[in-house]
Amino acid sequence: MIKLSGIEKIYSTHKASVTALKNIHLEVSAGEIFGVIGKSGAGKSTLIRCVNLLERPDKGSVIVDGKKLTLLSENALRQARRNIGMIFQHFNLLSSKTVFENIALPMRLAGISEQEIKKRVLSLLDLTHIADKQHQYPKQLSGGQKQRVAIARALASEPKVLLCDEATSALDPQTTRTILSLLKEINQRLGLTILLITHEMEVVKQICDRVALLEQGQLVEEADILKFLTTPKTMQGKNFVNALMRQELSPVIKNRLISEPKPHALPIVKITFHGVAAAEPIIFHLIENIRLEINILQAQIELIKNETIGTMIIEINDKKNGLEEGLTYLKNKGLQVEVIGYVEHALV
Repeated sequence: MIKLSGIEKIYSTHKASVTALKNIHLEVSAGEIFGVIGKSGAGKSTLIRCVNLLERPDKGSVIVDGKKLTLLSENALRQARRNIGMIFQHFNLLSSKTVFENIALPMRLAGISEQEIKKRVLSLLDLTHIADKQHQYPKQLSGGQKQRVAIARALASEPKVLLCDEATSALDPQTTRTILSLLKEINQRLGLTILLITHEMEVVKQICDRVALLEQGQLVEEADILKFLTTPKTMQGKNFVNALMRQELSPVIKNRLISEPKPHALPIVKITFHGVAAAEPIIFHLIENIRLEINILQAQIELIKNETIGTMIIEINDKKNGLEEGLTYLKNKGLQVEVIGYVEHALV
């Protein structure tokens, strides 16, 4: 549905040139929700604006729904953009127009009949759960209601693709969850392809099917969301997952951690698990059958895409020389196991 090939974007001033995007290759399949994450300044907004050519790339091609947008005339591009809806962080509603009129505006500009406009607007109001707000003005709405209007307006041209540019960044956590649930509902009911950019990790966890990590204008990792959360391949990916899953080590552990083992030092092991492995009594087995002394230092379990994902940080006292057996047991269970360091004395 969306294919970016070799995209580069450079901003030049009289003093210097800044490469915002470098050799971006990205494909988003029809009907999926794809997230692009990254820190501020990573190039996320430039990337999503290249999809509908609000920013024209200096190199590379953009294909949406089989059309190579980078080769289209201005008139043909305007027509193609009707298949691409977009919502923004700050809603961009017209304050002088009612909710109904804001949603109707793009259809009026496209020359659609008033009868069809009324029918479509009422349907979109129902879809976005704001039918009772149609005669109100933006100043009378909450942030979440304004974003629902913006979503309805973006859907007015019946697009096949919806671009979301930090669409929940201006909302509180509870409202963010309701807007993400609405986007997921729209994705499922309409078969809409959604490409979103965000620095909010909760957004990625709640609705994305796949995710790509952007850093300094380059895509450094791309994966199915569950694989990204459980087995990130790059150090940048690991750092993001640690933040995403709130896996940062506590200061008590971090301040005493050493990288190389010393005599009698205790290994600190990070275990990542998902699926059926999350329900197995792995710690009980390590203690009872392998005779390891285990102290659980940190642990967390979450449900993502109907699958249990969790992490555990443990301290192991290997009095019976069973450490390697224990690590092998964990790996054979399909768990991700990493010795993240050592402490010279027990932490607990």
